[in-house]
Amino acid sequence: MPNKPSPESNSRTGATQADSTSCAAPDTTAEVDTRYLQILMGYNPRKAALNILEVFLERLAPYGLKPVEFSVMSTICHKPGVNSRQLCNAFDLLHPNLVGLIQSLESRGLIERQPAPHDVRAMGFHATSKGLELMIQAEQIATELEMKKIAQLTTAQRKSLLTLLQKIYL
Repeated sequence: MPNKPSPESNSRTGATQADSTSCAAPDTTAEVDTRYLQILMGYNPRKAALNILEVFLERLAPYGLKPVEFSVMSTICHKPGVNSRQLCNAFDLLHPNLVGLIQSLESRGLIERQPAPHDVRAMGFHATSKGLELMIQAEQIATELEMKKIAQLTTAQRKSLLTLLQKIYL
């Protein structure tokens, strides 16, 4: 007959039934050990981004811009005539997802489609004056937020951090 663990113990963890049904409340004040995670390349930029993103969402809420909308609008403002294929590639978006986003920006009067000068069948996106005005304000807020969040870094450290992060994804 195979040797079965007794109902009072868990052979994998060594925990007894009394341990797992204890009425003691978990200690929620204890620090969590994230030392291992802090050595992972994916963990650190994600934590930094989430730290910035929380305030970013709050500050850009009055402008009605989500992070991906901000990114697309910024790109359209800085590269008038950019097309949907270029935007999908730049932001790893699926075309159906971009279509809804573009329709939303158009319906708000922030962008418009115009024929590409080299191919009248192709359409490029251009910011309207309303869109440009909105993005000047939104980019100002984003810049101020980032500068505040990275104030403890020297100029050289900021440049180095950006360079190193971009080596991973560019």
